[in-house]
Amino acid sequence: MPPRSHSAWLRTLGQLALILVGAAVLGLAIGYPWPVITFAALGVVAWHYWRLRNVLLRLTARQRLKPPLGDGIWNELDRLLHRSQSEMRARKKRLIEMLRAYRAAAAAMPDAIVVVERNSQRIQWFNHSANSLLQLRYPRDIGAPLAQRLQPLQLSHWLASGRNAETLEIASPWNPAVTLSLRLIPYSDDLWMLVARDVSRLLQLEQMRRDFVANVSHELRTPLTVVHGYLDMLDPEEHPDWAPMLAEMQRQSQRMTQLVEDLLMLSRLESQDSLPAEETVAMAPMIATLRREANALSQGRHEVIVEDTAGVDLWGSNKELHSAFSNLVSNAVRYTPAGGTIRVRFRREDKGAVLEVIDSGYGIPAAHLPRITERFYRVSTSRSRESGGTGLGLSIVKHVLNLHQARLEITSEVGRGSTFSCHFGADRVRPRDEFALSEALP
Repeated sequence: MPPRSHSAWLRTLGQLALILVGAAVLGLAIGYPWPVITFAALGVVAWHYWRLRNVLLRLTARQRLKPPLGDGIWNELDRLLHRSQSEMRARKKRLIEMLRAYRAAAAAMPDAIVVVERNSQRIQWFNHSANSLLQLRYPRDIGAPLAQRLQPLQLSHWLASGRNAETLEIASPWNPAVTLSLRLIPYSDDLWMLVARDVSRLLQLEQMRRDFVANVSHELRTPLTVVHGYLDMLDPEEHPDWAPMLAEMQRQSQRMTQLVEDLLMLSRLESQDSLPAEETVAMAPMIATLRREANALSQGRHEVIVEDTAGVDLWGSNKELHSAFSNLVSNAVRYTPAGGTIRVRFRREDKGAVLEVIDSGYGIPAAHLPRITERFYRVSTSRSRESGGTGLGLSIVKHVLNLHQARLEITSEVGRGSTFSCHFGADRVRPRDEFALSEALP
């Protein structure tokens, strides 16, 4: 207990003792001690009840009343209540100011923000940008069901996903030139936040970049074909002094051709939202082809091991999957020193399947793994150029797997090698075609 409160408590007890002693002396003087003490005690109790009533009035009053002066315990209680009320009012004022600042910041954001009650999915609040992007109006739409107010967007199933709802990109029904990116963020147990952003400009810039890359790559084909033609006409035996230069020119022109082809393929993959045609991809012939390609590229410098224990085929594009798997195998051969091991393993995983390409090569430092699938990203520039890589292989693999609703996982340890795993879900697995299996067997 604080010293001031302790002192007030002792002072009140002292006053009570003096009243009772005085009542006893008065009672003895008139010959009726106990009745006088009883009346004095009842008076003390009545006075305390009266002070308690005053405390209740102070608690229920909506006015700022100053505490009465005095040194007793009730005065100390009034003072403490007044201090607590003042602190609470100051805290409430700060919270209100913070809330106003947050609302002002949310209202000024260019993205539409809508606060939705979780269970009923009714709108609780929205900012000014929601007026233009989502056509919400205040106060008409406050308390209205969100799916009903955004009826043209057909969001009922998406909202039902709750925490599992993925970012949704959809054309605005109110402005066909606008593409909206919708994101649902659960930020409390009872409230969700819908964030709608206009991504039209970003999509336009991305499309311009894709068109630029595709057009430039396409235009480079013709001059490269001409260069190839003239280089093929030059015989190194007729010009022995030019032989090293001609060989280097052939190598670099072939690398440039491969780079153009990869750019065109990557541009085509990025422009697709789904696979144009899907079929059952026979994995036994696919894996046999990968083994032949690995042996041809390795030329006996590596040990190539193939394991196929999945017993299933995949559903998708045979051409695209072969391109992705072939990129992984060629990378494993290129970045594994002579005498190393290349392992291609296709196995079941839960209800799906996974194809793994495992090498015993140089390995990839952990700092590079998050960016390894970016186009033209190289862990070692000199080593990549020496091996003939274009820097686009893993980016192509990532886009092919995305089109197949699959994912790429990379684990690596410097000096011990890397593992590239292509994980396919149950919807991409099909029973194995026995005829294709017999055709693949040597």
